[in-house]
Amino acid sequence: MALPTGGAPVAHPGTTTLDDLDLLRGKILPPSLVTIPRGPVRLVDAEGAPVADVSAAGEITWTGRRSGRPFERWHLPPSACPAPVVLVDDPSGLTDLPPGTGTLLVAASTDGEDERDVALVGQALRAARRYAVQLAVVPLGHAADRWAEKKDHVVAAWGGPDQVVDRTVGLGGASPAGQGLVVLLTGLSGSGKSTLARAVRNELLERSGAPVTLLDGDVVRRHLSAGLTFSAEDRDRNVRRIGWVAAEIARHGGRVLCSPIAPFEATRRDVRRMVESRGGRFLLVHVATPLAECERRDRKGLYARARAGEVPDFTGVSSPYEEPTDADLVLDTTGRPVEQLRDVVVDELLARGWVDLDPPAADGPADATTPPDAEEHL
Repeated sequence: MALPTGGAPVAHPGTTTLDDLDLLRGKILPPSLVTIPRGPVRLVDAEGAPVADVSAAGEITWTGRRSGRPFERWHLPPSACPAPVVLVDDPSGLTDLPPGTGTLLVAASTDGEDERDVALVGQALRAARRYAVQLAVVPLGHAADRWAEKKDHVVAAWGGPDQVVDRTVGLGGASPAGQGLVVLLTGLSGSGKSTLARAVRNELLERSGAPVTLLDGDVVRRHLSAGLTFSAEDRDRNVRRIGWVAAEIARHGGRVLCSPIAPFEATRRDVRRMVESRGGRFLLVHVATPLAECERRDRKGLYARARAGEVPDFTGVSSPYEEPTDADLVLDTTGRPVEQLRDVVVDELLARGWVDLDPPAADGPADATTPPDAEEHL
């Protein structure tokens, strides 16, 4: 396959797509079930090792296999798996294996991003030793899309229903109620996201005493986004960095408030997937303050500069904002005190059972009415 002079553009397609590519390479999944990035492009894993080259016509040339994953030695082809095969995707399927079982086949991603998958494979390894059967792992993790369709192809590849005892419980795409929490507030510059995020953070902290991380403003720009521009690509990269850090905090039981503009639907969904795949809870809040109101509040003159052409790719003016279709809350801050909006978010978290808070303090001064602040663009 001919690549552009100087080499093909490089892309990291993410764990679920890399898993699908492994299944495609092993002739387990058909191309119709694998999202292949448009070429010409070189696909690499998390460590930058090349996996495949994709031509402009969509042809794939395999350049190497991913390595360094735990349990990789058990990524066996169907030909190496004695029948009958017991297929599981949950610990409940690991007990009382049928007599004569040849292989315990685990549907799980082992790249380490989904704690459920990694834990399941570890439990399956112990079960396989206990029952003296072969262990095999097929990289079809909980976070995979079109999970049921892909599972059917896995069953077919390992001999069909006559050879495979299907003990899966269909948890693909589902998430357990983990202890970590991420609240992502998205909206236009000047919508009030940052003010609301700080108010919710303070309320959670004051009523629980447990730490809450705020990923917003200068701290993010200084430590995560230094050197990024206002281009669509860099703004997307900024949100993904925030999402990754938030998901890691949630994975260890932490609570995070994030308030980037996050204008793109696909990126927000990826952040939700990152959090939930690690067992965290995720709440998406669309701060849906109208553009005219955001411009009216603009103390730094960013909208005026954007309309004058001085700030390129400015969300809402020269770059689109894709309104969320999956927001858990939609809040317009126009004419509403931040304390009222804060209580809406906190009450939603309480109703879901995601936080355990003391009652609001009865003493001390009453809340002052705080207007939403104008916000930075990135």
